[in-house]
Amino acid sequence: MSLAEQRAEFEFTAFGGPAGAEVTGLDLSVPLDAAAREAILEAFLAHHVLVFRDQDLTPEAQHAFTLNFGELENHVIRLADGKPPPLVHIISNLDADGQPTAKPYSHGNYFWHTDKSYHAIPSLATLLHAREVPPAGGDTLFANTARAYDRLDAATKARIADLRVEHSWEASRANTGNRPATEEEKRERPPVVHPLVRTHPESGAKCLYLGMHSSHIVGMDHEEGRALLAELQDHATRDDLVYVHEWRPGDLVMWDNRCTMHRADANYDMAAHRRVLHRTVVKGTAAPA
Repeated sequence: MSLAEQRAEFEFTAFGGPAGAEVTGLDLSVPLDAAAREAILEAFLAHHVLVFRDQDLTPEAQHAFTLNFGELENHVIRLADGKPPPLVHIISNLDADGQPTAKPYSHGNYFWHTDKSYHAIPSLATLLHAREVPPAGGDTLFANTARAYDRLDAATKARIADLRVEHSWEASRANTGNRPATEEEKRERPPVVHPLVRTHPESGAKCLYLGMHSSHIVGMDHEEGRALLAELQDHATRDDLVYVHEWRPGDLVMWDNRCTMHRADANYDMAAHRRVLHRTVVKGTAAPA
């Protein structure tokens, strides 16, 4: 099939829920032309989560595809050997011997979050490519935080309009019960402050901006602020605001960190079944009020 024929056949099908659209008929190992890239970006803004079916990408091919949407960024976390992960890195439930385990080295992905909100300039998009998935379960959940904001009552919107939240890698590790952040990691990623209500830089939609990387609301009593963040997160992650992605081998899922939160679901026997995904992250822009 020629490149032109392939481009003519791919299509988007919206899932009809709070987020998500399926993309079929497109081989992401083939370089994108300008029209295909623009179509993907348009769908990305409209649906927040795109699911590209039936992909078989090498790390190099995933890297090349991700570059269509911006510069890739690395992670503050260090692997078990003390080294930073590569730009195309592995998210899995495997232990140091490559065996599935119920207690992986890091398990922060099982808590609600938006990627890298502890950066001064947080991530724009994340891409996960399913290489091995359980026979059932191991889903990823995506909450639409723009729709969540829209459904708040007027009094709550007024209450939170000007609030700002501190995010940090240190808080993330504490909130998830992972090993504490090292002094090197804390120096590399010191605390940052973002609006609780973030304005999406392209759509203009107002979105709740919170999750496991959040520490506290600036200027508010610590416990009162934590309670408010928990209340808003509970609201934003109601079933009717969440798209549940049931992975198929070969899926590549790309989502907008500016208007979603996500988490993995441990709804499978983690000690028996392998769950291996390749991840890339696109640098973003500052979170304007």
